[in-house]
Amino acid sequence: MSRSLLLLLSVLTACRDRQARPPLAGSAARDSADSAFGLLQSRGHMAMGVDQYTSSHRFEPLPDGGRITLQRDGTDSAGTAQIRSHMRMIGQAFQQGDFALPGFVHDREVPGTAVMAERRSHISYTTDSLPRGAQLRIHSDDPAAINAIHQFLAFQRQDHRVGESGAAR
Repeated sequence: MSRSLLLLLSVLTACRDRQARPPLAGSAARDSADSAFGLLQSRGHMAMGVDQYTSSHRFEPLPDGGRITLQRDGTDSAGTAQIRSHMRMIGQAFQQGDFALPGFVHDREVPGTAVMAERRSHISYTTDSLPRGAQLRIHSDDPAAINAIHQFLAFQRQDHRVGESGAAR
């Protein structure tokens, strides 16, 4: 079975399981204040397996690519393990040129991903553990790939509402 199919099945299972559970405390008020962001956060929860409101993303552009970090805001060993698994999975998918998961979370094609898929042989992805999560280091020596990586990270920062430094506000 292909990774894309496994990924899709995982997301669909998470969606089904999410529908069977009551909403997260306070999420209805946040969603009503900004439904588009609430839907993004909900799809992110389904795709990543952790509450996006109690986790922190960073999307840092670097001269040779960039870094994505995701950590739980507090101690949560199950959530930390889930993040580490998720980051390994997306690193493997991205290396194969598969950007379906960001497309699902953002409900559209994510800028930079078409070039990143096309230039995948010029990009490496390395996952490392962090105290409450993991990071995905994206590296390339190819200027076109680096530009696409920076587009991808800039879009992520904007859509996930994190500051220019890449840190959550």
